[in-house]
Amino acid sequence: MVSRLTGRRVTAERAASGSPAEVTLEGGPVVMVKRGDAPGAVRAEVAGLRWLAGAGAVRVPAVLGHDERWLVTERMDTGRPDAGAASRFGHALAHLHAAGAPEFGAAPPGGPEDAFIGRAPMRNEPGTDWPSWYAEHRVLPYLRAAVDAGTVRAGEAVVIERVCARLPDLAGPAEPPARLHGDLWNGNVLWGADGEVRVIDPAAHGGHRETDLAMLRLFGCPELERILAGYQAAAPLGDGWTRRVGLHQLFPLLVHAVLFGGGYGEQAVAAAREALTG
Repeated sequence: MVSRLTGRRVTAERAASGSPAEVTLEGGPVVMVKRGDAPGAVRAEVAGLRWLAGAGAVRVPAVLGHDERWLVTERMDTGRPDAGAASRFGHALAHLHAAGAPEFGAAPPGGPEDAFIGRAPMRNEPGTDWPSWYAEHRVLPYLRAAVDAGTVRAGEAVVIERVCARLPDLAGPAEPPARLHGDLWNGNVLWGADGEVRVIDPAAHGGHRETDLAMLRLFGCPELERILAGYQAAAPLGDGWTRRVGLHQLFPLLVHAVLFGGGYGEQAVAAAREALTG
C-alpha cells in the first residue's frame, strides 16, 4: 500500500499496534503512515494540511501520498522546545491566521463539509457571523451529545446555553474569519530537531483566531508565553482576549466530554461560568 501511494519500495517497517506507523522507504527516508477509518477522514486531513501549507507560515508535514483510507506524510526528527522556536512559531501562527478563510466554518479547498476533530464528527457549515456560527455549529451540537451521553447534566447545560445566548456581547471585537489549525493542542505541536515547529493532525476550518490560542493553553504547551509574545508582536489580539479564553475552550472541552467523558463536562461548565462572570 505504501509503495503504491509513494512509488517507492518499502524496506523496513516499525511494528506498531495502531496508527500512525513509521515506514522506511528505499533510499532511506522514514515516513509516517496513518489510517483513516471514517469516510472522508483522510480527504479532510489532506485538504487541511495543504490549506495550512498554502499560507506559507506554519510548517506542516508534506503529504507524500494518500487514498481514501491511508495517508503518508514526511516524518520529522523531534527535539526539545526552546524559546527561539516558540517565538518564531507564534509569529508564524499569526500569519497563518491572517491568511484567512472565505467564511466562518469554511472547509479547506477540496475538503468535505463533514470532517472531524480527532475522532469526533465536525461539520464545516459556513456562516458570516461568528457568535451565532460558534454557538450553532461548535458548541450546541456537542453540548447536546454530552447531555445525551450523561457527561453534562441537563441542569448544568443551561449555563452553557446561557453563554451561547450572550455570545454577541461576550465575543469581543469583531474579527474576520481566520485560517485555523482547529485542533491545536500540545500533542499536535511538534518541536523539531532543526529548531522549527511543525503542526500535525489539523481539523482546519475558518474560525476565530483566539480559538487556536485557547486550545494551546487548555492542555498546556511548552514555552506558551513565548509563543504568545511572538504572536502579539506580529498581530496584537483584541482587548480583553484573556477574559475570553474559557469561551473559546468550550468547543474542545465539549468535544472531549463526548469522546472521553470523565471530568471534561465539568470543566466545560466551569469555563461557561467563567465566561459569564468575565
